Amino acid sequence: MSSLEVAVEIPSAAQHDENDQNPLPFPEGPAEDMPSRVEYVEYLKSPIVTLVVGHGEDQALLTAHEALLTQSPWFAETCAQFSHDLAERRIDLIDKDLDAVGCFLEFLYTGDYFPHKIPGTRDLEHDAATPEVDETGDQLLKHARVYTLAETLGLPGLKSLASSKIHCVNSTAKGEIAYARYVYAHTQKDDTAIRAPVVNFWATRSHTLRAEAEDEFRQMCLEFPQFGYDVLTRVLDEKLKREKNDKLHPSSTHSTPATSRKRLRGI
Repeated sequence: MSSLEVAVEIPSAAQHDENDQNPLPFPEGPAEDMPSRVEYVEYLKSPIVTLVVGHGEDQALLTAHEALLTQSPWFAETCAQFSHDLAERRIDLIDKDLDAVGCFLEFLYTGDYFPHKIPGTRDLEHDAATPEVDETGDQLLKHARVYTLAETLGLPGLKSLASSKIHCVNSTAKGEIAYARYVYAHTQKDDTAIRAPVVNFWATRSHTLRAEAEDEFRQMCLEFPQFGYDVLTRVLDEKLKREKNDKLHPSSTHSTPATSRKRLRGI
């Protein structure tokens, strides 16, 4: 096994834009409903919990303070099973992605995870280890895995943060297919927050992107019929809207859908 050290860093206000939620790991809610503020050091006085993440050669031991972990309802329920005199507190997460868990821990300690969003833009900080354009979908999948982990752990603030970063990634058609496959394999049908932008993207751009990844697009539709149905439904809905608009405004013209691969999409 290898170990991964998580750095503790208190973020500055400049690291968070106005859309960020819960920038520090303290309970959310109206001020009148909240208990008196807990000093940050009190979290650091809580017991250390060992997390066994992944399996095989990629398995790693991570550690975190229990009082921070229990900001997650899932961890709160799990840690409640520890006896007070237990010397070693250990939780197995062998089916979880190591990088996603690392991002989750970074979020607990700092209120964000790398790469950070650049305030006032739709861009992420430059990461020298990743290309400018996501050819494989790896950058999209990084944030998608954080999103699904946050769903499991019951952390809406982290879900929202991960989703916002997904929309900042530039990708290719093949990268988009890899991302769409993950979304349809690991999210619920009614999770429109992440599925609807995927559907909208392919419904408005499939006429140009399909040529770049036609085999992958066909395989995706066969593997996930719901994806094909959702895209077709969106295409037909848009067609009906255009026909209705043509009847109301016969002389109007329609703009060509944007071709930018920037992930900020309308729903």
